[in-house]
Amino acid sequence: MADLNKTFEDAVAASKQLDERPDNATLLKIYALFKQATAGDVEGKRPGFTDMIGRAKWDAWNALKGTTPDAAKQQYIDLIGDLKG
Repeated sequence: MADLNKTFEDAVAASKQLDERPDNATLLKIYALFKQATAGDVEGKRPGFTDMIGRAKWDAWNALKGTTPDAAKQQYIDLIGDLKG
């Protein structure tokens, strides 16, 4: 467990130093996996249609509903590893 948390923290740090900025869909996936890993399932109401960015983030996070924090951490680690090349 401690190894997963350490690897996750390393991946979070690495995500801030990627050579290229990922596309918006990948950024949403990174955001959603991070939120699921650190906060669990999304709570609250879905933002209104005038808040397009908030709505996209909420939708991406909500799509991971039911994913365990450990599974989300591993998916985050794998995604950042793929992006690093």
